[in-house]
Amino acid sequence: MNQAAVPPSPGASRERRILTGASLLILLGSFAYTQSNPALLLSPEALRAIGSFAAAFFPPDLNRDFLSSSLGPVIETVQLATAGVALAILVGFPMALLAAGNFHLGGALFEGDPEPSPAVRRLRAAPYWLSRLLLNFMRSIPELIWALIFVRAVGLGPLAGILALGVAYAGILGKVFAEIMESADLRPALALRAAGASRPKVILYGIIPPIFRQFLSYALYRWECAMRAAAIMGFVGAGGLGQHIEIAMRMFEHRQTATLILELALLVAAADFISSRLRRKLA
Repeated sequence: MNQAAVPPSPGASRERRILTGASLLILLGSFAYTQSNPALLLSPEALRAIGSFAAAFFPPDLNRDFLSSSLGPVIETVQLATAGVALAILVGFPMALLAAGNFHLGGALFEGDPEPSPAVRRLRAAPYWLSRLLLNFMRSIPELIWALIFVRAVGLGPLAGILALGVAYAGILGKVFAEIMESADLRPALALRAAGASRPKVILYGIIPPIFRQFLSYALYRWECAMRAAAIMGFVGAGGLGQHIEIAMRMFEHRQTATLILELALLVAAADFISSRLRRKLA
């Protein structure tokens, strides 16, 4: 029995070779322009400096009084991250409804409607473009910069961190939620639309329920990320473990710094475990 010969795999196209070469040139040029030399980390001087610096952190301070006093910042970090993500969802989800193109720019949900005038079409698209611009602005500024701004506005403490996380993560969640809604299966929505349901009801009952698990899964992932971000924002006075790490480092309390860093690592690991278990149950 004769078998058809397997055609040879095509070689890389000329465009792909050009793109690969250009990417390598950009990468090498970036190292050359920034004068970066990763090999310096392996030099004897660098290794001695790293070793002597790391030795000052061991052993960590496991004094019972210090451990009990650090429990408050740990709880504050969890509260800061949770409240910040909750605020981000409250702000980002409504903006995602405005930033979903299939809700405002036409498409299957508008089938059967009379053709709008150019003025009505521009008016319908205005919420989409305005919300997209606002979401781009909110997420283009890192949460650390937002924390600096809110520290000046409301003072030191966790409130500044909550507001910083809420604004920065609202921009991220709003964009991701909008893209999830744009890629949703529209067949249930079209069935409701054909049955005479209004467009808000179609969105509420035909689009949101099937993709709600994706919303919740990504929100849990952002909550996990917020634990790390909350610690970083503490370095600018926005509360949490980061603020106490910064104080311990400034006072050259290296062993206490090591203990706080270990607590932060355990906190992030616990958040990762909880969020992964919840995402697995929702999958």
